[in-house]
Amino acid sequence: MRSRFKKRRFVESTISTGSMADISLLLLLFFMVSSVFVIHRGFTVSLPRAEQIDPIMNRKDIINVWIGTDGRIMIDEFDTGIENTGPIVQQKLAENPRLVVLIKSDKDTPYRTISGVIEQLKKVNALRISFIAERENL
Repeated sequence: MRSRFKKRRFVESTISTGSMADISLLLLLFFMVSSVFVIHRGFTVSLPRAEQIDPIMNRKDIINVWIGTDGRIMIDEFDTGIENTGPIVQQKLAENPRLVVLIKSDKDTPYRTISGVIEQLKKVNALRISFIAERENL
């Protein structure tokens, strides 16, 4: 005997993904328009304080650069000028390419002097630079 009830056929339901690109574009546009852009207006930089510029013991992969308030520059205990900084560091980098340049300057050193030294280092591709600061007592 045949059953009075008909077997139901299940219809596969699918989600149309045709408009998915449109929805993602609208969401992207919404977030781009509604987001806030932060503009950095700059800040004052207070360079570290040092009582005097003393050479520290040299290590194998370090070049020490001291910059005084009067613009005097010393590289590994030898006096030099800004224009000679690049060639001296380049010569040392040719001997040891793993060198790191440590810059130690006085708090009252004009920033143009520090910037000049950094520009000379960039010209000779000395990009591994570190600044030394003294810890303040809180």
